[in-house]
Amino acid sequence: MALETSPEAPAAVRTIANGIASWINQLGAVWVEGQLTDVSIGRGTTTVFGTLRDTDADISLRFTCNRRVFEAVDVHDGSRVLVHAKPNFFARRGTLALAVNEIRHVGIGELLARIERLKQLLAAEGLFEPHRKRRLPFLPHTIGLICGRDSAAERDVLENAKRRWPAVAFRIEYASVQGPSAAGEVMTALRKLDADDAVEVIVIARGGGSLEDLLPFSDEGLIRAVSKTGTPVVSAIGHEPDSPLLDLVADLRASTPTDAAKRIVPDVREELDGVRQLRERGLRAIRSWLDREAHALAAIRSRPALAAPVSDLQRRSDEIAALVERNRRTLTHRLDRASDDITHRLASVRALSPKATLERGYSVLQLADGTAVREVAQVAPGDLLQARVSDGRFAVEVKSEEDQ
Repeated sequence: MALETSPEAPAAVRTIANGIASWINQLGAVWVEGQLTDVSIGRGTTTVFGTLRDTDADISLRFTCNRRVFEAVDVHDGSRVLVHAKPNFFARRGTLALAVNEIRHVGIGELLARIERLKQLLAAEGLFEPHRKRRLPFLPHTIGLICGRDSAAERDVLENAKRRWPAVAFRIEYASVQGPSAAGEVMTALRKLDADDAVEVIVIARGGGSLEDLLPFSDEGLIRAVSKTGTPVVSAIGHEPDSPLLDLVADLRASTPTDAAKRIVPDVREELDGVRQLRERGLRAIRSWLDREAHALAAIRSRPALAAPVSDLQRRSDEIAALVERNRRTLTHRLDRASDDITHRLASVRALSPKATLERGYSVLQLADGTAVREVAQVAPGDLLQARVSDGRFAVEVKSEEDQ
């Protein structure tokens, strides 16, 4: 029931404190799951003091319990437990604490079952699909590293990476890698490195530990944050047998922080050896090619056409000269035969020509119009004819036979 108060009639602090205590005391005993931190035993007392932290949120409650109850189970700072406790509000100090009367371990089987259910849920959403994996750069200039401060994982990554490639640079973000605040701090560091354009790959590294120690790296919020990053992420959590869900969503899973260093940067010695081997292979290939070409050139030069090109030209020149001489003789012979043939034909023509006939004593009579007289009927007495002989012509008159 709400108190009736006003500026004129305010409630006393004790009234409010007692009211809160009365209300909380009505809650009764409850079972609470959380992680033990800041555990201490007061001097000269049998009371154990500590903090019970929420495993998924940055929220905690103080607790007290009898030393016999605490030591009845093997628990320590960082243990994940179930406690049976009654909330108490101490009005004098204005504080709330859980009075624990029983402590139990959260079973490994139960933790594994929870992780398996979360794994199936995220797998159904496709967060672990191979096609989502991005290829890491061959030689990143700047590597983002998320790890615990002054941790062995940090030393393993830095020393091995710089031993392999001394020029590599790191941007380091420190975060808790164990406990209820670890997942949140890792996500904060992840967002910061992902926003840095110079960072080409991000490594999340932690050494080995128990299942409870590695629980932050199976946190759903962290898994989803990694799946949304634009920068490739390498998971280097624990040892080879450890397999937090971060391994499944990361672009590359390294078995250890040392393995991560070996897989994100190449070994300068190996690369130089590779370059040397490639150069030797290239030189051998070039020499082999030059040898083949030299042999082919020598074979071509050994052919007669190139071995003694002048002799072949001389032979061709002699052949041409012989052909020219042969043609000249053939042409001369043919011209001589043609000349003889012409002379013979000329003699035949001359022998058959009218002039030759005239030279033998014959003459040709022609009418005034030049027509040759072949018949007597062509002329009449008194006609003047032209008589053509071998050396000229003269006129003749036709007379009848009676006039002779």
